[in-house]
This record gives sequence, C-alpha cells and structure tokens, in this order.
Amino acid sequence: MTGTATSVTASTVRVCRLDELPVGEVHTAKIPGRAAISIFHTAEGLFAIDDTCTHQDASIADGWVEDCTVECPLHESCFDLRTGLVSGPPAKIAVQTYAVAVSDGDVYLELPTTP
Repeated sequence: MTGTATSVTASTVRVCRLDELPVGEVHTAKIPGRAAISIFHTAEGLFAIDDTCTHQDASIADGWVEDCTVECPLHESCFDLRTGLVSGPPAKIAVQTYAVAVSDGDVYLELPTTP
C-alpha cells in the first residue's frame, strides 16, 4: 500500500488509517521533501524505517518480514525494524527509524524537524 501523507504539525505526519494497515502489511508513505518511509505492522506493533536499503537502491517494503526483521529483496541484508541496525552484509549502514503513534484510528509518524 502506498499513499501520500498529510501533514498535521511540523514534526507529526498522518500516514494512513490503522484499519488500512492490518498485521503483516506495510504502508509506504511518500512525504514531500523526504525519502519514502515504510511503516510495518507486525505482531509486535508498528515500526517505521526509511524504505531504501543502505546497500543499494531497493525498496525495503518489498522485502520479507519475520518477527521484527525485514530482509531486503535485492541482496538479502536484514534490518531490525525496532533499531534500524543491519544484521548482515552486504549492507553495513543502518536505516533511520521513526516513532509511530496511533490516535483516533489514524497512524502518525514523528519526524525530525530537519530532513
């Protein structure tokens, strides 16, 4: 699922309705002026990370998710959804993580004020 995010404040952005993001699914938010961010809904909760693999230009949202780890579909680097840390090559650099909040059935990202 991909959509355009709606700004709420300078640092909080509404990305979708929670009922549009069931457990096991991912939503990729395209926020003007920023790289895409993917929100994963796992059994452990909602987690948001930069959508682009740090090894090569691939969408992490297209990867395989198990527990709180996503495997890049291109070269199989794995990233922890909670911390963004990479657990194996070929990627060596972590991805950025973002806080996720739910309010009145809407999913929000908390973004740094400077991109």
